[in-house]
Amino acid sequence: MPRIELTTQIPATPEQCFELSLSVDAHRSSMSDSGERAVAGVTSGVMRLGDTVTWKARHFGLPVTMTSVISEYDAPHRFVDEQRSGPFRRWWHEHRFEPAAGGTSMTDVVEFEAPAGAVGRLVNVLVLTRYMTTLLERRNVWLKEALSGPES
Repeated sequence: MPRIELTTQIPATPEQCFELSLSVDAHRSSMSDSGERAVAGVTSGVMRLGDTVTWKARHFGLPVTMTSVISEYDAPHRFVDEQRSGPFRRWWHEHRFEPAAGGTSMTDVVEFEAPAGAVGRLVNVLVLTRYMTTLLERRNVWLKEALSGPES
């Protein structure tokens, strides 16, 4: 099963990073390239433990629908979102926020698995790991820019 781990330094407090990372509106804005929009569950505002959101988007030119739940929540240190239904056999995303010099060290840990057995494992290796890493990096750049003050 693929595992992605990314750490991003953000010039903001862990509380600010935690809150913005749970914002449905911020997620939609950060994923504008894929046209992600929340269509059920929490469709605006900040999510909390047990909240679900259903996203519709377009990836690889195909329509995708995915429902996620906030399954773990320890403000402002960590939360986990997991797929309840959608395109993956498994999607688990841990978000960690630790104080660091000049702000916060934000770490994403993602474990995922495509469906379809051996074919899915090949897709994981050849396509999905790189694609998902790029999406996470793009989102983290967006978060960093959104949380940077006008003087940054």
